[in-house]
Amino acid sequence: MIKKILMFVLLLVLALVGYNMLQPKSSTSNPSTDIAADTSIAAFTSADFDDIPPTYVDLEAASDTTSNAAPAAIPVVISQQAAPSFACDGRQHCSQMTSCAEATYFLQHCPNTKMDGNHDGIPCEQQWCN
Repeated sequence: MIKKILMFVLLLVLALVGYNMLQPKSSTSNPSTDIAADTSIAAFTSADFDDIPPTYVDLEAASDTTSNAAPAAIPVVISQQAAPSFACDGRQHCSQMTSCAEATYFLQHCPNTKMDGNHDGIPCEQQWCN
């Protein structure tokens, strides 16, 4: 009976040591930053952007330098589009696509596609891009 208990305790200790060895190591020792480093989604609040000044482009001053009137500042929003996650992999037909965006990417970037029968630049009009 004691041998069984000792064997169970030994196996339990070995399992815990093995489990701890397989856990990913973090370079920081602060537990609150470990949670943020392990997640793939970053949460931002409006306080994170309070120190960033807005960007303005003075279009009137650039085009008309002789005017005495105060130029109007126009706010400009600069956005970057996310790169598509599509890649040319030999698919050619609408039945092989999963969305209009994917079909459009294939039509514009991949050779030998057969998705635009009327050659108007809009692929898969009956299935995806209607």
